[in-house]
Amino acid sequence: MAAPLGGMFSGQPPGRPGDSRGQASLLQAVPGPPRTSNSTLVDELESSFEACFASLVSQDYVNGTDQEEIRTGVDQCIQKFLDIARQTECFFLQKRLQLSVQKPEQVIKEDVSELRNELQRKDALVQKHLTKLRHWQQVLEDINVQHKKPAEIPQGSLAYLEQASANIPAPMKQT
Repeated sequence: MAAPLGGMFSGQPPGRPGDSRGQASLLQAVPGPPRTSNSTLVDELESSFEACFASLVSQDYVNGTDQEEIRTGVDQCIQKFLDIARQTECFFLQKRLQLSVQKPEQVIKEDVSELRNELQRKDALVQKHLTKLRHWQQVLEDINVQHKKPAEIPQGSLAYLEQASANIPAPMKQT
């Protein structure tokens, strides 16, 4: 398991760790359908995505009358894209596993960095909510001040009810 990253898969030229020139060839080594010599897994993922998009906006499909044929073509494009996406995910998971075995301190550094970023994001979110809370507390305080002017508020609950009922018009007598 302690083989260098470049020589991990058969048929792959060994490369030095950190050598970016070997990265494109690494993507060719993932098991799956055979690839052309110049094609990488990322290139195939990109081309399959473009094929999916093209199938959705193609004039052949827009003008076509056979809905089942259109559906089958689109489903095939999407299935190919999903297969290549799974292969790509498998490749990166394998590289992640190799990295965790060869350099566990790097994985810990990445985890710590992600946790710090998450804490910063959450702190910013808390500050944003506190700012909104202060704003709405001020709005409520302003509303309370407007409704309760100290000189006009009579003392006692009975006096308050008398003042409030004085503002209500008397019911009209029916004749």
